[in-house]
Amino acid sequence: MHMNNRQAIRALILKDIRSVTSSVQLWLPMLIVPLIIGILVPSAMLWAASRVNLHSISNLNVVLDTLDKLIQSGQLPSLATMTTDNQRIVYFLGLYMFAPLFLIIPVMASSILTANSFAGEKERKTLEGLLFTPMSMSTLFKGKVLAALIPSLLLSWVTFIIYGVIANILMYPIFGTLMFPNWNWIILILWVVPTCSLAVILLNVLISAKVRGFQEAYQLGGLVVLPLVALIAGQATGMLMIGPWMLLGTGAVLLLTSVVLLRLVTMWNRRQQLAESQI
Repeated sequence: MHMNNRQAIRALILKDIRSVTSSVQLWLPMLIVPLIIGILVPSAMLWAASRVNLHSISNLNVVLDTLDKLIQSGQLPSLATMTTDNQRIVYFLGLYMFAPLFLIIPVMASSILTANSFAGEKERKTLEGLLFTPMSMSTLFKGKVLAALIPSLLLSWVTFIIYGVIANILMYPIFGTLMFPNWNWIILILWVVPTCSLAVILLNVLISAKVRGFQEAYQLGGLVVLPLVALIAGQATGMLMIGPWMLLGTGAVLLLTSVVLLRLVTMWNRRQQLAESQI
């Protein structure tokens, strides 16, 4: 890559990030969602599960039944060695139940950032000027993708670190050792989250380049959350337990999907096509 290409990509990244940080309607949801689903809710549930008499709460009987099924099926053998229901439910919540929630964070952030890329340029009437700059289309797309990928990964990783600190603080008195993270979390954060972010970004770049406005692009891109809801439900009921091999395979599938989407992006989004889509 030539130096001028690096400078162009850096300028695009800074430009797109500034356009997001200058709008409270864009950056506020990107902070509130991780704060709620990645820190506040998991921390509150872990704190309650570690201190409350679980049998006094009727709604938790479903969770306790799920844990019994997991013990009987041998999917989580560690649960069988624990002496109290509080230990079992804290272990399940802290190391397994909340993991799928962390995929919502990069999906949400990536959707907002990439919906604001080409669709936002169209609304601001700046796309045409961008297309007639000397930079190549390859450089343009690299800048747009990195402008969404870098913030979404940083947001996911910072949320993961904060959650990990809180989880260890709450779990240490119960188990007498640091429990977080396990292999599921390490693979999720270092492999699945980056590949998921990249796939969602490329899909949203493709959508954003075709539609005419930010809201339309964001709504279409937000449909990616639906499979995650099913994944969370499966994990909560014990019907689908996410393990290291499943996570490795999921990341590989997402990476392959990204390769396919990248080819579609480069094939369908020519300079003339993008210029015509703004008319």
